[in-house]
Amino acid sequence: MKHISMTVNGDQHELLVDTSWTLLETLRDHLRLTGTKEGCSNGNCGACTVMINGRTANSCLVLAAEMDGNEITTIEGIATQGKLNAVQEAFIKDGALQCGFCTPGFIISTTALLQRDPNPSEVEIRTRLAGNLCRCTGYDKIVMAVEDAAAMLRG
Repeated sequence: MKHISMTVNGDQHELLVDTSWTLLETLRDHLRLTGTKEGCSNGNCGACTVMINGRTANSCLVLAAEMDGNEITTIEGIATQGKLNAVQEAFIKDGALQCGFCTPGFIISTTALLQRDPNPSEVEIRTRLAGNLCRCTGYDKIVMAVEDAAAMLRG
């Protein structure tokens, strides 16, 4: 067991974690933040995508014991004061989700993408979101939602 201190969605957490626990397991099972989904457990689907210090990561591949002193953002931390952000709004408006299982990972990845590049091309969007898989859509509505979110954020 290891004692860690990490900030999750702006809240400080002191935890005693087993050194084998993944960040995903810690978020879902110990902090009860169930928006981050477990899909493949091997880093291939992107359903468990979170931001660690502003950079995306598959939380199924990261050990919680390594997160001491880090800042984690999950899907629960994207909306502010109960108001959806532009990415969430665009995903709803454009119907960029069906079953919704992959949606948290796509929203986290899109948010990180637009923070780094507020005006990505379609090719850049498809390339940057390639680590997120959806088994329900054809991705076109997801790309449209990213483009619309970028336009909303640019004003």
